[in-house]
Amino acid sequence: MDKLSTRILLTGSNGFLGQKLTDHLTERKDVELCCTSQSANRNPNTSGYTFVELDLRDGKQLEKLIHYFKPTHIIHTAALTSVEICEQDPEGCKALNVDVVAHLANICREDDIHLTFLSTDFVFDGQNGPYDERAATNPCNAYGQSKLDAERAILASGCRAAILRTILVYGIIADRGRSNLVLWAKGKLEAGEPINVVSDQWRMPTFVDDLANACILAVERNAEGVFHISSDQMLTIQEAVEQVADYWQLDKTLISSITAKEIGQDKNRPQKTGFILDKAKQELGYQPTPFQASLSAIDQQLKLFRK
Repeated sequence: MDKLSTRILLTGSNGFLGQKLTDHLTERKDVELCCTSQSANRNPNTSGYTFVELDLRDGKQLEKLIHYFKPTHIIHTAALTSVEICEQDPEGCKALNVDVVAHLANICREDDIHLTFLSTDFVFDGQNGPYDERAATNPCNAYGQSKLDAERAILASGCRAAILRTILVYGIIADRGRSNLVLWAKGKLEAGEPINVVSDQWRMPTFVDDLANACILAVERNAEGVFHISSDQMLTIQEAVEQVADYWQLDKTLISSITAKEIGQDKNRPQKTGFILDKAKQELGYQPTPFQASLSAIDQQLKLFRK
């Protein structure tokens, strides 16, 4: 990247990945960064970038920001990601997850801006995992369908774009309001609280630092096409939580096994996803962090953030 030519607009910068990306990108001297989110900036790190509060559904204001900042690259992480809310509010889901993306893609085509878009393993039904990028899609919920519709809108637009699908993102950022599977399990078990964990859903959980790095690799290479980004270790949700307990030497007897059906997730969540990462490794130079090594990194970051 060259400072004079690399200008990145990051959407959804208050989100989990958004805050991690902000932290990674502000460490670099070769990037001009503008972050935007719908609400006031929640990242404790406020230096090294410009922040603009913006509702992306306001198309004219979005265009105004893009034409003012003149990004060479847009990393679009903003989305409605709750499976339940997407089901309950299909219009809101479509407005943010599909319509905004289609608008962004058209702007990117017209202004020759490279787009990096975050998608999900939920574009698959979970019957034939792990999947490569050419596998047939078949979402089993509105969230997955909205992400697939957005992918199709990007491809139809003809803009230069990297579509990064990912799985069950976890890790740590300075904003304590953001939780995920690892932090949830660690916090509950440290407090001595019993937890119920699904034993019959299989995933390859993604370390947020790896995902942020993959986004940056996509920008650096001006990558185009669909890429699968996750770990390369298949775990049940329960196995992942048990490894968390083992790492921090917490009481595993507090963990109870439940089925997806018992919590109403057997039909609206894919049973087994997971990704084949060959394309991302070869074309992006992506290398996932092993799950245990990521827990060690989280432990170090926790100490740093909570000084």
